[in-house]
Amino acid sequence: MRLTVIGCSPAWPNPGGACSGYLVEGRLLLDCGPGVLAKLREREPWPTVEAIAITHLHLDHWGDLVPWVWGSLFGPGEPLPRPQLWLPPGAREQLRPVLAVLGSEDMFDRAFEVSEYESRVPFSVAGLEVTAVPVDHYDIQAFGFRVKGDRTLAYSGDSGPSDALAELARDADLLLSEATLENGGYDGPERGHLSPAEVTEAANHARALRIVLTHRPFEREAPPGVELAYDGLELEF
Repeated sequence: MRLTVIGCSPAWPNPGGACSGYLVEGRLLLDCGPGVLAKLREREPWPTVEAIAITHLHLDHWGDLVPWVWGSLFGPGEPLPRPQLWLPPGAREQLRPVLAVLGSEDMFDRAFEVSEYESRVPFSVAGLEVTAVPVDHYDIQAFGFRVKGDRTLAYSGDSGPSDALAELARDADLLLSEATLENGGYDGPERGHLSPAEVTEAANHARALRIVLTHRPFEREAPPGVELAYDGLELEF
């Protein structure tokens, strides 16, 4: 399986970086945060991905869907097939008032083939099987993705510590996990993010073969010996 890190910044962009966006087998984009579309356009005139799947509705994970609409309707993406867009349960209704202000309530339906996935129900997309597993991210509905092809990729999305991480990463060939916090860091009683040590503990419990940390602020050094994502990183596993 081939994974390309398009953007890996946390909620604020790292210098020169894009927010969350991870390309699987060149066909499936996991999240589409600010800066991701521009990075994709460095690779080809307009992205030819077959599908996009969004983990949750914090803007750093879906914000570039908005400029994607304009490029699809009026720009270089106009002649291309509409990619599938997979959103969390209930997201279409939640986004309606936001999209009405940004353009129109139906703007996503005009640019994408929109569907909502269900929790823990596998769906087929771009030749891959994806299962959305609910994770703890403050008080917002959020999911990680388990992506199966020839190998298995587990992507945490944004998550605090929970048993769901072990479920998500069980025997995965690669766990791509957010690690926003310092070891020993704390982000409140309703946890929403992880430290590198918490990721390692979950991965060991789940018997994941490899860990790559992402969504990490530039200002926070990673502990020695960890594998850290960066924009443009390409992995074969």
